[in-house]
Amino acid sequence: MMRADARRNYDRLVASARAAFAELGADAPLDDIAQRAGVGNATLYRHFPTRQALLEAVFHDHIDALCRRAGELMSAPSPGAALREWLSALIAQGSTERGLAASLLAALGEDGSSCRVAVFDAARGLLARAQEAGDVRPGVPVEQLFKLVNAIALVTETEPDAAGQAAALLDLIFHGLTPRP
Repeated sequence: MMRADARRNYDRLVASARAAFAELGADAPLDDIAQRAGVGNATLYRHFPTRQALLEAVFHDHIDALCRRAGELMSAPSPGAALREWLSALIAQGSTERGLAASLLAALGEDGSSCRVAVFDAARGLLARAQEAGDVRPGVPVEQLFKLVNAIALVTETEPDAAGQAAALLDLIFHGLTPRP
């Protein structure tokens, strides 16, 4: 259990990091984040020894929500539609604010990070189910699918019709993923 003052510092650091990552991207200076939170660098590093740990804390709730949604979609009647819906939610999550897509990608970027493991496991389950149903061609690596989806989030985040543009690009991806007779 965290002391009350330590919890306040932790919460302020996460809020400040969220704002800084949205404004400046995943490479926002950690010193700036500590200053925004009104704490010293030592406090920041005591709570978050690495940038990756801070990114994961910022996106923890988002990642949990995506993983829960993937679990719900595992029993959807159309596996291909379920995968597409989940990827659309991932894109939407990354493009809610300018710069967030790059930060989310960074949070998912390190092999072995808890966020990456959770999201990739969720995606693998949905992808395997869609492949078994014949909705997605075999041999599509989840890592490449993630790169495509993150690219969509990055290129559409500043578009006036970001959701519409993202949906159109996701349609193109799914056209390429669909098995041909």
